[in-house]
Amino acid sequence: MGYDAKFRVWRGDADDGDLQDFTVPVNEGEVVLDIIHRLQATQAPDLAVRWNCKAGKCGSCSAEVNGRPKLLCMTRMSTFTEDEVITVTPMRTFPVIRDLVTDVSFNYAKAREVQAFTPPEGLAPGEYRMKQVDVQRSQEFRKCIECFLCQDTCHVVRDHEENKQAFAGPRFLMRVAELDMHPLDMAERRDSAQYEHGLGLCNITKCCTEVCPEHIKITDNALIPMKERVADRHYDPLVWLGNKLFRRK
Repeated sequence: MGYDAKFRVWRGDADDGDLQDFTVPVNEGEVVLDIIHRLQATQAPDLAVRWNCKAGKCGSCSAEVNGRPKLLCMTRMSTFTEDEVITVTPMRTFPVIRDLVTDVSFNYAKAREVQAFTPPEGLAPGEYRMKQVDVQRSQEFRKCIECFLCQDTCHVVRDHEENKQAFAGPRFLMRVAELDMHPLDMAERRDSAQYEHGLGLCNITKCCTEVCPEHIKITDNALIPMKERVADRHYDPLVWLGNKLFRRK
């Protein structure tokens, strides 16, 4: 059975904007992105929204539904009551381009700051050998679709714009952790995680894990282990003594 849903959708650009009210027909089995498309087709043809696959795998349609970061294509209308007003707004952490479309170039800039996989010298592609258990350790992190919902909900940058320069965010700290766990990666990751990517600013509230559409345990399996590795290097007394005794000048 269909019904008429009440929507409040943010309309505007970087200079100005406001929430506009719409009443839109909803059919059984639809998701929020279906309703946004119906709005475009019937009432707001100039409404801007970013989307691609409509299958929860491209990460394009990230926005906020009732204040919570979500993929529009994976947010089912059946999770709301028929008399509920559904508010759809752009991701708050990133600058608005127009309507529901935000400028996420911050994330691509942070991605370029992470040093690429660095294999041992003399080891050519095709010669990499590693145990399956090492593959499985970081395989979870490869499911990331880069929807940037974790970046959006992380209060370190969401509530503190000044932190963006020093903090890579959970998505890219997870990438650093993934590479640090790789048995063939020779790059120094722990100091760079702490001093270049701002690992110390993360206070493990798990908000990034809660909004991940791929259910990656970002905090438990990437950020906390990376913090432990950094702590071992800098605060373990035996490691400190070894560095003092055997460090070459």
